[in-house]
This record gives sequence, C-alpha cells and structure tokens, in this order.
Amino acid sequence: MLDVPDPETGKRRRKWHTFHGTKRQAETECARLIAELDGGSYIEPSKTTVREFLVEWLKHEKSNVSPKTHQRYEELMLKNVAPILGSVTMNKLTAARIDGTWAKLLEDGRRDGKGGLSPRTVHHCRRVLLAAMEQAVTWDLLKKNPVAATRPPKVEKKAMKAFTAAQTAELFEAFRTTRMFIPAILAIMCGLRRGEIAALRWGNVDLGSNGERSISVVQSAEYTKEGVRYKETKNSRARTVALSATVVEELNRHRIAQAQEQLRLGMRPDDDSFVVAQVDGSPLVPISLTHEWSRLLAKTSLPKIRFHDLRHSHATQMLAAGVHPKIASERLGHSTIAITLDLYSHVMPGMQANAAEQVDAAIKAAKKPAVE
Repeated sequence: MLDVPDPETGKRRRKWHTFHGTKRQAETECARLIAELDGGSYIEPSKTTVREFLVEWLKHEKSNVSPKTHQRYEELMLKNVAPILGSVTMNKLTAARIDGTWAKLLEDGRRDGKGGLSPRTVHHCRRVLLAAMEQAVTWDLLKKNPVAATRPPKVEKKAMKAFTAAQTAELFEAFRTTRMFIPAILAIMCGLRRGEIAALRWGNVDLGSNGERSISVVQSAEYTKEGVRYKETKNSRARTVALSATVVEELNRHRIAQAQEQLRLGMRPDDDSFVVAQVDGSPLVPISLTHEWSRLLAKTSLPKIRFHDLRHSHATQMLAAGVHPKIASERLGHSTIAITLDLYSHVMPGMQANAAEQVDAAIKAAKKPAVE
C-alpha cells in the first residue's frame, strides 16, 4: 500500500499494489515504488488497455501524418498488433510480451489464416508501435518505452531488378500501341514515381516552347479510403527533370493524340489536364498503373519486374553510363545523395575502376618528359 498524492487536489490517497512473490521480493518491490514516489518518477498503474491507448494515439496522429500514412498505421496497429496485445493493460506491457507478438505475427499473423506476415511488415509494426509507446511515455502513461528493448525481425534486402538498355528498347516496341507506353516512358526515362506520374499535368510539362525541355514534379497522387488525393512529392521537395529528345518527341505525339481523343468527346484539354488519364480525361487511381503494367508485361518475353523497378532501371542505366550520382539523386528526387549511393552501390564498382584509370591517365599526361 502506498500513499499517493492526488495531482489535482494535492491530498494523499491510498493505492494498493498487488505483487506475486516471496515476502522479501515484496519488500524490495515496495522499496522501489517508494523510491520512485519520492523521486517523482512514479506512474500510477492504469486500467487502460493497449487497444484503448492505440485508438487514442491514432486520433492524436491524424493531424500529424498524411491520410494514407494514417490509414497504414491503423492497419498495422488495430488489425495486426491489437488482436494479440490489445487486452493487456499498459502497466503490464513488457518487452518479453512484445517480442512474443513479433514471433506470433511472423508465424501466423495473416488475417486470412494462411501463414505469417513478412519480416518487413512486422518490422513496420514495430516501428509504429515504438512511436506510439514513445508518446505514452510523454503522456506519463509509461515510465519507459518497452518496445525499445525488443528486437526487430531481420529483413533481408532483396536484389534490385532493372532492365538493361536493350530490354528498354524491347519494352518500347512492345508497349508503343498501349496506354501504358507514356507511363513507362516517364518511369524508365525520367525516374518518376507511380504517384508522380498519376498526378502530372500538362501545365508542369515544358516541351521546348520556352527554350527548356523539362518536367516540374510538384505533386504525387495517393489512394485513400476517401478516394484519390494529391499531395506534395515524397520528402516534400519539388524537382525539375530534364527531358531527352526522345521523351519530348513521344510526349508531343501523345499530347496531340490525347487532345484529338478528348475533343471527340466534346472536351477541350488545357494545362490543368492530366498527362496520363482515362479516355475521358479523368485522373487515374495510381494502383491501376501497377495492374495494367503486370497484365501487359505478362504478354512479353521480358523479365517480370515491378512497375517501380522501371525507376530503378533509370537510375541504374544513368550510373552505369557514368552520370554523376549527385545528378542521378536530383533526377530521382532523393533527399540526400547518400540514399542514391546506398540503393545503387552495386553499380559503383565499375565506376570506381573507370575513375581510377582516368586519374592514372591524367597524372601520366601531366608528367614532364625526361631530359636526355
């Protein structure tokens, strides 16, 4: 039993603690609680469950993250973690219990009952729960974050897939007559992300009228429960991507064909029209690009890669051709060059060997001829 001061009235009230163990262990636990009380670090046991806390935390986070991110947090916490940990009261939450949750999710965490979740998904569960319990510490619901003491599952880094220049040429021939041709061009020749392609409007494309041939990537599309929304690009950084002559030619051809198609429907496209759109000019749901890509790619003899791997293909081909990583980083919209170097380090060895030879040649050329 402890005499605990009421934070509102200042009056002291009795608080009972139940402890299972020997008398000596109980005395040790009592001494610990008194020390915490005297030191101001005592947190009164709460009947709040993990599920109840997570619901409140998700409400708190709604204004801090994008709708898509919040939706993902809800899925990870309420559909994966809460069914296992939800009934545990916050003061009984331990690292051992949380580690057991990761093991359970890896073994049979799928909601369809067909096995466990991937290590990557469980890793995401841990990352979000870590943030949630850090807030619990801030709100004085916990003394320390028990998630920090847990071990995240090992996530194996998958080998990155990319098309070669020859395969890219084959891709263009196979997709030229389809509606996926321009999205593929924008991904593999410009490095745009799927959401950036779905959000691109003609007003952000300069095909040479002002002396520049470039795309201004200023928005990205994402699909939520409320529908498609447009937001800032990843890392909240707009960027300008220079266009090659081939891309300008294909976009010019596409714009003319798209305008003719929409005019037949009584529509007059303008700068606010989407570059990649449905027949009537309405915007695409980003995931529809993925579905259509997979369907059409299956009809070819090309390696089966994800639509996002077209962006990787652009990066790999740039670096292999000797483009400086800083330039590649800017085209891809990475927040730092370190991300580019980390993702595409497998391309670096050849570049390093080439750089060594160039330095060697420069030094040899600079040597003064020996005096006879």
